[in-house]
Amino acid sequence: MRISTTIFLTDETITPVRLARELEGRGFAGLYLPEHTHIPVERTTSYPAAGAELPPEYGRTLDPFVALGQAAAVTERLGLGTGITLITQHDPIDLAKQIATLDHLSGGRFTLGVGFGWNKEEAADHGVEWATRRELGRERMALMRALWAPEPTAYEGEFGVSVRASYAWPKPAGGAPRTLLGGAAGPKLFAQIAAYADGWMPIGGRGLTQTVPVLREAWERADRDPKTLQIVPYAVLPNPGKLAHYEELGCEEVVLQLPPGGEAEVLGVLDDFARYL
Repeated sequence: MRISTTIFLTDETITPVRLARELEGRGFAGLYLPEHTHIPVERTTSYPAAGAELPPEYGRTLDPFVALGQAAAVTERLGLGTGITLITQHDPIDLAKQIATLDHLSGGRFTLGVGFGWNKEEAADHGVEWATRRELGRERMALMRALWAPEPTAYEGEFGVSVRASYAWPKPAGGAPRTLLGGAAGPKLFAQIAAYADGWMPIGGRGLTQTVPVLREAWERADRDPKTLQIVPYAVLPNPGKLAHYEELGCEEVVLQLPPGGEAEVLGVLDDFARYL
């Protein structure tokens, strides 16, 4: 099982360049970065972690594509991913170009983790209607895939999402990057995963014994090849038993959570995580 990592990189943490070099040098499989464009001070949306205050790093995150571009430039094998890209908060034509460029320049190392967010105020500032964000996200994915298609391909959705048949290069190295959907288990999410993604990125990795069989059923009902479903537990605090359990469930990759700290703290945790490699 491949061992990757995620971290809230900010203006106060270890740099992307230093972290990427250290990860590749130690033999870790990948680096995934989260995204928040901003955190409105006045908000009514509760932080998803029950009873906890929103950590300050949420309002200080680096742009993941800029940071991953730096990481790509100083590594050769390290996987690069987002966990997650808030797809409804982007212009999909611009986002398609960013993703294709990063995947092209890194030699096909990019994984697109997609999600729909939890902070209603952040999304509202981007003009997102909360109730239809999942449908909007699905259409924006379809538009991006139209731009990544080998031949000029038009797309028109129902939520004002459209693009003319266009010349659009570079293309992602494999035609389209691996796409994993994040979010809580449920029929709506599992239907979307089966419809247009390569797998699921369950945050925290809890409850998979019960939820993975349900996802596999949805996957097979959509006539997807059972062997191709990818489940990548994300932001996991590891122990040997937990990782062994994921492997038994068929997970081929797990993403471990690093602290949003400076060099000494982060590298110390990496040294500890290295025992799982």
